[in-house]
Amino acid sequence: MLLIAYSFYAQANGTHPQPSSGAGGLPPQGGRKEDLELFKWLGTMAVVCGAVSFSWVRFKKKLKSSSLPVQKLGKLLHRIHQFMGWTALALILVHGAYYLITRLQDDKIFTGLAAFLILLTLAGYGWLIKRVRNKWMRKAHFFLSLLWVPFLLLHAGGSAILITAITAMVWVGIPFLEKWTQPKAV
Repeated sequence: MLLIAYSFYAQANGTHPQPSSGAGGLPPQGGRKEDLELFKWLGTMAVVCGAVSFSWVRFKKKLKSSSLPVQKLGKLLHRIHQFMGWTALALILVHGAYYLITRLQDDKIFTGLAAFLILLTLAGYGWLIKRVRNKWMRKAHFFLSLLWVPFLLLHAGGSAILITAITAMVWVGIPFLEKWTQPKAV
């Protein structure tokens, strides 16, 4: 929270010098525009991985659904939940390391660090769930995943808003998919 508060303070007071364009419109410190786009894309892919991993929560109780596509999707999400979570963390590490090295003066660094710390804690609780079996581990893991969303929205903006909206539509659409694909009684 302190990182977010400082980020707002720095933006309001202009205490962070804005990076100036180098010669020929290149990004500062010798980074190429293609590099920036790649590392920005890695951050977006991390958010996508997090959203896919988070979707498992919605399908968890649908594993016994009478709708075969919902069952299959639930089983798939169960299989890839951990992989997607660890992938999100790895992508964020690469994304964040690049920007910490090349764009330390950027105002988004602090919101990104805050989101990363939440994701790191979330991963820690996910790792502990199988080792310390109690309901509080799962609850903490779930609430940290919910807490990660507003920090992502602050940090990433448009891409995180779009991915969050798509995830919400999937959550809302599951009962309709179940109803539509349920076997008809003869």
